Amino acid sequence: MFRDLFRASEKPEKACSDEEERRFSAAPSFLDDPGFSSCGRTLCPGMLLALLVLTAASLFSAQAQKSAGASVTADLPAGAMQAKATTACLECHEARIILQQRLSKAAWTKEVDKMTKWGAVVDPGERDALIDYLSTNFSPDKPAYEPQRTSGFGKASK
Repeated sequence: MFRDLFRASEKPEKACSDEEERRFSAAPSFLDDPGFSSCGRTLCPGMLLALLVLTAASLFSAQAQKSAGASVTADLPAGAMQAKATTACLECHEARIILQQRLSKAAWTKEVDKMTKWGAVVDPGERDALIDYLSTNFSPDKPAYEPQRTSGFGKASK
């Protein structure tokens, strides 16, 4: 199967109708290209290589994001539901999204229900405990979130 994809120099089998041949006969420069098929049946090696590179890049990017997220999970405060918040919430976004929130219990309830509808895995038996954890640690009466500064960007140099 893969060998067939690399046979760009060979002529594809005659599978086009006469109408398709007439339509593409006006563009001989395209037909001379070994990676072009008027029937769309061949894939040139360059296109295959580009597809493989893009696929590999997206896989490495996803892995890097997961690795970067592992260091962010330590930012959630300790508590009985820290592990559940880590698995349910940080599957889709960073801890910073939660850390900067200052919501009432009613607002956290709406937020947890919305996220559950969007696919967050929260067992119905753990829902109330998770809402209590979030509303206790990230309520409006808590001080504003101060992100940790990790670079000297924006500081005046001496």
